[in-house]
Amino acid sequence: MANVTVIGAQWGDEGKGKIVDWLASRADVVVRFQGGHNAGHTLVVGDKTYKLSLLPSGIVTGTLSIIGNGVVLDPWALQAEIAKLEGQGVTINRDNFAIADNCPLILPIHRELDGLREAAAGSGKIGTTGRGIGPAYEDKVGRRAIRVCDLAHLDDLDSQLDRLCAHHDALRAGFGQAPVDRAALLDELRAIAPFVLQYAEPVWKRLNQHRKAGARVLFEGAQGVLLDVDHGTYPFVTSSNTVSGTAASGSGLGPSATGFVLGIVKAYTTRVGSGPFPTELEDETGQRLGERGHEFGTVTGRKRRCGWFDAVLVRQSCAISGVTGIALTKLDVLDGFDKVRICTGYRLNGKVLDYFPSHAGDQAAVEPIYEEMDGWQGTTAGARSWADLPAQAIKYIQRVQELIETPVALVSTSPEREDTILVRDPFVD
Repeated sequence: MANVTVIGAQWGDEGKGKIVDWLASRADVVVRFQGGHNAGHTLVVGDKTYKLSLLPSGIVTGTLSIIGNGVVLDPWALQAEIAKLEGQGVTINRDNFAIADNCPLILPIHRELDGLREAAAGSGKIGTTGRGIGPAYEDKVGRRAIRVCDLAHLDDLDSQLDRLCAHHDALRAGFGQAPVDRAALLDELRAIAPFVLQYAEPVWKRLNQHRKAGARVLFEGAQGVLLDVDHGTYPFVTSSNTVSGTAASGSGLGPSATGFVLGIVKAYTTRVGSGPFPTELEDETGQRLGERGHEFGTVTGRKRRCGWFDAVLVRQSCAISGVTGIALTKLDVLDGFDKVRICTGYRLNGKVLDYFPSHAGDQAAVEPIYEEMDGWQGTTAGARSWADLPAQAIKYIQRVQELIETPVALVSTSPEREDTILVRDPFVD
């Protein structure tokens, strides 16, 4: 049996939550390996809807769920999320939940800095969620972060606070803000420490024990490959690596453990926030996609930009992340269109490109080259086998996998867990 790594192959919001939830019911461990509470996963189980940001999707099924060291953790957001889920009847304790003790913390000063920067950026806004994710990652690589393990040693934090405040006080002064209130920050950390520490442990050790015992591990990514800080539409990206390779460094298991790489791909394209979007539709068709797909961010509630499927971008994402197979989601949103389009290439300054260029100016300037196909009038919603799909929908799926040079492993036809067509089982590689 193989382990499975799940990543988004577009700009996030591809429907990872439903797929991870579906897989988690068959996994022994689920691990979040990057990102923060800027991620948003919606799970629909029976008549209940769960909205997760930090917690791995396996927590709803009672599967052991782990927040890895590659995540930046807002302990107050975590406390609120756990309280909300417990109010929905989900049990969360040491038996089914753990946090890496070397996980960096998102502090109130990170949220403040995030907001100050975006407010001052004007037309240069990145479109962050304002939750402090970027500044927290900056402090991690700047070697001044406060980590989960530090919460057990708050009386010895002076030298770390010196480094942290020296950096942040200079930035805050530039925005006309007062220096960091160290005493207030320490008070907040002392108050939250017992809550966080009850779940803290060296999770790499626990994960390796499970792996040696033959457990099936599901690695859960956040955001999407096109938001990767190296490979995405820079600078309109997130602050972490979202590609599949991060599952190894962000969890404490080696790269040989990542197993089957499942790329989640929406049957059309969406994006939240600023940045290039070659196939964006700012017309009635784009509005129709957004309305039918309920395209609003789980975390922010922001309206998502919508457009036709971009095979160039997805092919590039699959290649960069070594995707074994894709899960195609939200196919039912395309039901009823007379014609559907797929982007198969770009024009830039008179040249045809079969890849998305790296420079921001070129990314903004490319023009999509479309291939048009007949749509279908029957419904795909709730389909659980190929026989349930209209013939033209099957042709669309086949064309997608041809263009992205990656086979389809799953097709999701509604938010419900069981409305899934299994083509290839990721756990049986």
